[in-house]
Amino acid sequence: MTDRLGELSAAGVAIWLDDLSRTRLSSGGLDQLRREKHLVGVTSNPTIFAKALSDADEYNWQLKDLAIRGVDVEESVRMLTTYDVRWACDVMRPAYDASAGVDGRVSIEVDPRLAHETEKTVAEAGALWWLIDRPNLFIKIPATEAGLPAITATLAQGISVNVTLIFGLDRYSAVMEAFLAGLEQAKANGHDLSKIGSVASFFVSRVDSEVDKRLEKIGSDEAKALRGRAAVANARLAYERYGEVFSSDRWQALADAGAHPQRPLWASTSTKNPDYRDVIYVEELIAPGTVNTMPESVIHAYADHGETRGDTITGAYDEARKVFTDLESVGVDMSDVIATLEREGVEKFEASWLELLDGVRKSLTAAAQGTGAPNKAAKGSAQAAEQAGGNA
Repeated sequence: MTDRLGELSAAGVAIWLDDLSRTRLSSGGLDQLRREKHLVGVTSNPTIFAKALSDADEYNWQLKDLAIRGVDVEESVRMLTTYDVRWACDVMRPAYDASAGVDGRVSIEVDPRLAHETEKTVAEAGALWWLIDRPNLFIKIPATEAGLPAITATLAQGISVNVTLIFGLDRYSAVMEAFLAGLEQAKANGHDLSKIGSVASFFVSRVDSEVDKRLEKIGSDEAKALRGRAAVANARLAYERYGEVFSSDRWQALADAGAHPQRPLWASTSTKNPDYRDVIYVEELIAPGTVNTMPESVIHAYADHGETRGDTITGAYDEARKVFTDLESVGVDMSDVIATLEREGVEKFEASWLELLDGVRKSLTAAAQGTGAPNKAAKGSAQAAEQAGGNA
């Protein structure tokens, strides 16, 4: 029987799960994926947590304790989510140890309402880092203009960072610059660079969703022929930039000091359009030193019928550039696409965070009043959050 996920891993792709819940942890499901499906990392976001808290009675005891103690809703959310992430870090610790600290990472996001506030983002990142207190943790910081200096400042403190919500090539270049600057400062501050990790989460399927919508509106045959091609082209050109930065003398000096490269992570890899192959954003983005974070459904789909054809990125740069040229020729403004996606990405995660707060607030009230299973009060809020946020 073909081990398709094993082939993908052997091709240099780290397989991460885009989901986390206490049920997945307590049932042993996460550990089973680690042992049987080559899983070496986990990502989370506010939408994922909102759904997790609404679906499982296993949060009830903690919600009840928080309610009895009179803990406010924001701190309650922090206690609930960090409990799960700390547990997940322990589950993934074997992958961390086996990879000398490269993989086995679990990500938690700073409050998305801080996306445009540098100092508060840095402070929140530090608080989550010491609260969870696990070496295989990643703090997720958005790649907004205010997020860039926060990334540098957080890395400079020796804190590992998952940079999220990257959509465009120029912003990705700025993220890599922030990473290099952060490691240089960390080295100057006396931190062991071999202990600091980072990934740059480059969003994929949402690019096709936005571009395809514009192509449909244009309506010409030339425009329609370009549907489903922008996202892969965009990610491939990002990998080209990754190769340029991490073959530079500047990077080599950091590598000589023990640093690990900031790997590109392909996020939002579930196929939104049912007309497209369900594993397209895995098959078409295979290259050494990459991470692909997938919902469990995509992991199982790849295990069933995914095709690992070797490196599907580095030989396709010219083809990717032609896609961008063709998009421009039919009237798609990619700079506006990227700006729209970043704005909407922040807004969606903010909406999910507010829905998460609302759900936990209702659950705390139910727990304090003894009106039954408290987390069920959050069900409606979580469903709204899931619709607003989508997957990572």
